[in-house]
Amino acid sequence: MDLFYADHFVLPLPDGHRFPMAKYQLLRKRVIESGLVRPGQLKVPPPATKAELGLVHHPDYLEKVFNGSLSEREIRRIGFPWSPEMVERSQRSVGASISACRSALREGIAANLAGGTHHAYPDHGEGYCVFNDVAVATRVMQSEGLVNRVVILDCDVHQGNGTAAIFQGDHSVFTFSIHGSKNFPFHKEASDLDIPLPDRTEDEAYLEALEGGLGLALERAEAQLAIYVSGADPYSGDRLGRLGLSKAGLARRDQMVLESCHQARLPVAVTMAGGYAKVVSETVDIHFQTLQIAKEYQRNDHLQR
Repeated sequence: MDLFYADHFVLPLPDGHRFPMAKYQLLRKRVIESGLVRPGQLKVPPPATKAELGLVHHPDYLEKVFNGSLSEREIRRIGFPWSPEMVERSQRSVGASISACRSALREGIAANLAGGTHHAYPDHGEGYCVFNDVAVATRVMQSEGLVNRVVILDCDVHQGNGTAAIFQGDHSVFTFSIHGSKNFPFHKEASDLDIPLPDRTEDEAYLEALEGGLGLALERAEAQLAIYVSGADPYSGDRLGRLGLSKAGLARRDQMVLESCHQARLPVAVTMAGGYAKVVSETVDIHFQTLQIAKEYQRNDHLQR
């Protein structure tokens, strides 16, 4: 199973910034120490090109990002200070999802050790998302004729509003989002299938809702590739999550998503998405558990096509 990382392209943040940037390096360290994959399967992706980003994002927005001419309001909306390093890191994160999709189509499953930047719109970024990696990777796969139809399975606690807006009215991409109803973003877009959940939803209610949603999404999507936006933030200990899932419940979520894709004979590219636990190691635990479960599916030939 190929894993793509870009944590060594550091996005500098001021002291006290609440985004847990350290989780990415800690996750890669956990992968290495565990021997989860062979060293050659842990790969640095090429950066997404301007042409690839332009399949989704407007030229004037790309120009402002690359030139550092975003307004103060646009920078506040993204949540990161602008720097050349921010641009490079954002390109690499998108490149990792593109590479994970390519690998998944060859091998059945692959993962980006970051990604899931689903709040970015064609003309602006928000919510710690500069470019929408999932949308760009989808468009790259389609533009190269590798797939016609894609399903995006978004289980981050925050609705994938940018992704939903990008693909509204596009029947070649099915967007599914299960998320906290009262959480960010406060203005929700219309995914092809949304399942909004009340605050403090726990394991059993969540998994029951997810099971029904997955069945409907995969039936309607008729896809050739799934992109799984996993998210560690439905966890009960997440600072920004507001739901009540346990780590065991999140493991069952991952198993349910991957088993549903297996039953549909779908290759899967996995992205990590959000995670803001009070103790960063708990977020890393959840992301790592997602990777372990993905690896088990490949090891047991669950995704052979």
